[in-house]
Amino acid sequence: MGKGRLEAFSDGVIAIIITIMVLELKVRHGAEIGALRPLIPIFLRGCFKSHD
Repeated sequence: MGKGRLEAFSDGVIAIIITIMVLELKVRHGAEIGALRPLIPIFLRGCFKSHD
């Protein structure tokens, strides 16, 4: 497999994983900004996760 094809394949796999992660988000029923506080660690964990 060429380098370009390998990059395209890995980009596709990452896109699928991100899509699945987004689809599994649960809707919180809170109108105030404080309702988001419990989600901050989960959000930060996803942002700084290592993609080796």
